Amino acid sequence: MSTYKYTAKDKTGQTVTGLLDAASETEAAEVLHKKELIVLSVVQASQKAAKSTASTQKIKSDELVIFSRQLATMIDAGIPLVHALGILSEQIEGKDLKSMVMVVRKDIEAGMSFSDALSKHPGAFSELFINMARAGESSGMLHEVLDRLASYLEKSAALARKIRSSLVYPAVVVVMAIVITGVLLLKVVPTFKGIFEVLGGKLPIPTQILIGVSDILRQYFLYCLVGFIIAVFLFKRYINTTAGRYQFDKVKLEVPVIGPLFRKIAVAKFSRTFSTLVKSGVSILNALEIVSKTSGNVVVEEAVLGCSKAVREGEPISKPLTKSGIFPLMVCRMISVGEQSGQLEKMLTKIADFYDEQVDAAASALTSLIEPLVIAFLGVVIGGIVISLFLPIFKISQLISR
Repeated sequence: MSTYKYTAKDKTGQTVTGLLDAASETEAAEVLHKKELIVLSVVQASQKAAKSTASTQKIKSDELVIFSRQLATMIDAGIPLVHALGILSEQIEGKDLKSMVMVVRKDIEAGMSFSDALSKHPGAFSELFINMARAGESSGMLHEVLDRLASYLEKSAALARKIRSSLVYPAVVVVMAIVITGVLLLKVVPTFKGIFEVLGGKLPIPTQILIGVSDILRQYFLYCLVGFIIAVFLFKRYINTTAGRYQFDKVKLEVPVIGPLFRKIAVAKFSRTFSTLVKSGVSILNALEIVSKTSGNVVVEEAVLGCSKAVREGEPISKPLTKSGIFPLMVCRMISVGEQSGQLEKMLTKIADFYDEQVDAAASALTSLIEPLVIAFLGVVIGGIVISLFLPIFKISQLISR
């Protein structure tokens, strides 16, 4: 038995703290649930952080999904954790993950817990992964938690693929448009310019403008290219600053057309991550801190951290989320209902499922909207160049016919 310090809220919304003897963190949380308390945090009174040399090697999401799923299956089948890790280390094809699993196994054999062994590799295993593993160890349901974690990683990867696939076609068309326009201005227009000089006469104004733009671009092409590279470099440097990143992420959420999509992605990711953590036995405050770090948007991170601070002071989760203005009112109301009914994780799962569908629909709608805009752009720009080039030829043909 260990002593745990807990922070919770009672039916009246008052924050209560105290000490509780239990076999594990999960058992302590279950005792508090039976007392009809909403658990905010449960921490072992004498908990010590493990000190170790951290590895920052990155691992692909697909590899982590397979690793989690296979490890969950073997543990559920009754195979000891150390033995299961040994089997996996022989089967894993990725060299980086293979070496990490071998190190984790050795650390466990040396007496370290599974979660502490994973924490030595923060580049591969996120805080979410480590904390869920710790919750699974405490509850004795590590296989269920790993299986749930694999499902979460799969859904997160599927969401990312949807976004990428919806933007690939417009991006390719825009790049092709820029390349074609560049070739016309740098190669084709100068050829026609030579022909027009031989023929003589006054050129139409659109043709004069086109030739002027072509001359400027050819003369200052290297300067334009260097200027573009410098602008990109300065922009990246700016968004890597605290103020720059905040402003950039804020604009992403507010820009027309694309902004609502980013907002829905943020809500879906928040709900899915928060639900997975709460369902796995991670305390509310720890879960909120982890969710803020995995949000991928500084504005959302700030809103979630503000929520964590407010909850620590005794407010319900839904109230600070509503004040932030980032989360839709419907989401905040559903979270409020989940808190009051003690079904928070189920409500968060429903929100995540709903917004996954919303993201899919918004991505498809965005693609449908961008396609005609890009085609119209191609028609106006390239068509304008072609017409400007052939205007003098039409004029000459009319003079000859007379």
